Amino acid sequence: MNTTTLINYLEHDSFNDQLEKLYDNIKDAKDRYLDCIKFHEQTYGLKDDLALFSTPGRTEICGNHTDHQHGRVLAASINLDIIAAVSPNQDNIIRVLSKGHTIDEINLSNLTMVDSEKNKSASLIRGIAFKMRDLGLTVSGFDAYTTSDVLGGSGLSSSAAFEVLIATIINSMFNQDKLPMVEIAKISQFAEREYFGKPSGLMDQTACAYGGCVFIDFKHNNAPKITSINFDLALHGYKLVIVNTGGNHADLTDDYASVPHDMKVVANHLGAEVLREVEHSTFLEQIPNLRTLFGDKAILRTAHFFNENNRVVTCAEALKSNDITAFFNCEKESGKSSFEFLQNVYSNKNPNEQSVSIALCLTEQILGSDCVCRVHGGGFAGTIQAYVKIEELDNYVSFMERTLFEGCCYVLNIRPFGSIRLL
Repeated sequence: MNTTTLINYLEHDSFNDQLEKLYDNIKDAKDRYLDCIKFHEQTYGLKDDLALFSTPGRTEICGNHTDHQHGRVLAASINLDIIAAVSPNQDNIIRVLSKGHTIDEINLSNLTMVDSEKNKSASLIRGIAFKMRDLGLTVSGFDAYTTSDVLGGSGLSSSAAFEVLIATIINSMFNQDKLPMVEIAKISQFAEREYFGKPSGLMDQTACAYGGCVFIDFKHNNAPKITSINFDLALHGYKLVIVNTGGNHADLTDDYASVPHDMKVVANHLGAEVLREVEHSTFLEQIPNLRTLFGDKAILRTAHFFNENNRVVTCAEALKSNDITAFFNCEKESGKSSFEFLQNVYSNKNPNEQSVSIALCLTEQILGSDCVCRVHGGGFAGTIQAYVKIEELDNYVSFMERTLFEGCCYVLNIRPFGSIRLL
């Protein structure tokens, strides 16, 4: 569809049925896509073949730091997304301009890793293109303009959403959607780990790719078992709120990396690659020796893995049976374990800065006995998640934004669709 026709299609409500499946506010969504198309035109000119894509962010429900040990997780896509207007080109170059950033240009004639691109979005594009071509897929040039309301540093996986978006574009535009979503997720993870340089499990990319609430078992990491769960929190009178604590992410890479490292050294000493391959009883028997070799923190983090990995199953069963009390009990236990055993609520480098701890404390103060909250995602800084009764929502958001900062709260819905091409 050419640029002009696509704009007319949007302006005359022909697109509303699709938008209603993704967004609560159709007018705002339509305006976002029209702006995206407008900036694509300003950047690249009028096009005869223009497509629209959307990839959601994700929230972690249960399974804190279990995926990198081939464990189980429960996650869900959310109603915040990154969208793109995309047109193919004949230049053998991928160009991506994201709102508020400079344009990335990747020449497809050379997809080897570039050290200067580490920790930059260009490395993700290059890594995805390399991996897809390495798998025998067609990778051709395209021009994209993207805009996102999955804010970076929000703990809602803006980087995973971007990765999955790029892989979805290539899969759809040049490969007739032949790749299943699990492969899209794995390719995206490869780019983040190998080209971007960030140790990453597969949960974020899988949740962004699939959509809805998903139970993921990574026991066989190359072929994870993925089960959709139909659950509507609002039917029980609650909303999910993600709170951005405003913590400083600088110099936290070592803290994030230390979690899988501590778990891995224990697993390796017990004759396994990851903790999922270790029997819990074997770990318990070896604790005295393991403490001497690796210290107490590694033991505590390993204990968290075993408990959390089982907790995910209990949590998923509670959702399937609509047992909100059992579900909330799991969430409370998960939060307690993350704080006490996993120890990813603040960094020991600067114990005077505990933004996540403060947000959890404030949530308990305002919600009292109804409080259900936990650290969200990687931890150390970033976000918490809280389950708030609808009648208490306005008061909670007002209190948190007055005490922390305006705009720190994201009131979310679970989106039923993952990464998709809309037109």
